[in-house]
Amino acid sequence: MSAAPAFPRGVVPSMNTPFHDDGSVDLASIRRCAEATIQAGAAGMLILAVAGEGSSLSAIEKRQVTQAFIKQAAGRVPVIVGCSSSAAPERLTLASMARELGAPAMLCQVPDGMSGDALASHLGELAQVGPPLLMLQDLDWAGAGLALEDITLLQRRFKAFQAIKIEVVLPGPKYSAVLAASNGALHVSGGWAAAQMMEALHRGVHAFMPTALDRVYGRIFSLFHDGQIDAARALHARLAPVLAFSNQHIGVSIRFFKHLRQREGLFDTALCRPGVPALDVHQMRELDATVAYALALQSDIV
Repeated sequence: MSAAPAFPRGVVPSMNTPFHDDGSVDLASIRRCAEATIQAGAAGMLILAVAGEGSSLSAIEKRQVTQAFIKQAAGRVPVIVGCSSSAAPERLTLASMARELGAPAMLCQVPDGMSGDALASHLGELAQVGPPLLMLQDLDWAGAGLALEDITLLQRRFKAFQAIKIEVVLPGPKYSAVLAASNGALHVSGGWAAAQMMEALHRGVHAFMPTALDRVYGRIFSLFHDGQIDAARALHARLAPVLAFSNQHIGVSIRFFKHLRQREGLFDTALCRPGVPALDVHQMRELDATVAYALALQSDIV
């Protein structure tokens, strides 16, 4: 089996974008959070993705956010820049910006309705203007996502396409299918994989992209690869209350982890921009209790 390419292995959190009370981007909080993430042992960072409310950011803000993360990382871990958009010209602009600012890799969601030669043609354009490595986001909230035949077609055509983030219904079998079809040469990561992390580890998934709790996820990953499977499983089981609350909806997840970051002292506010649904009083009660639980869990990881 071929070795997977030099994408980061381990925990590569999808980073939230912090905002000031007036809704503007909080660059100081970005720097604090990026540094804490690196110190927690994360293998990399993904920015401007769904967790980062990337669709709410202007072009200027996306440049500012990217610059802040890349400068703080200072080459210690790779920063993967999200270049997804519903508009092809914007995808190309974001890819070009990522390359200009020195990002080693970009992530692009498979555009709606695009497959086969049309998808290959567009990804070829992205590969020409973007960073040297491309991670494709195979995101399908309700189905199986990109066909395996298209994934192998893209792998044959583009050297830059070396990684895929799989977020589909029943992701486990697809992890295995992609790893087998690519002879292990494609780097496979899971975005929704936090709840099924043990299964994904046994399947050979290379990286996991949850948001926050980096030390906890990192410890699970290292315990598993050190052969301490039972210890990894026991620690993963302790995440159950967090997963039960945060995984019920992407909006709940974004709000939960922003509140967690604020309680950690990394974000000044937990503000979300319009588009992220507000939580009612009952949800906020559970959020507060679950944040307290998550902080206690993190404190057990030395």
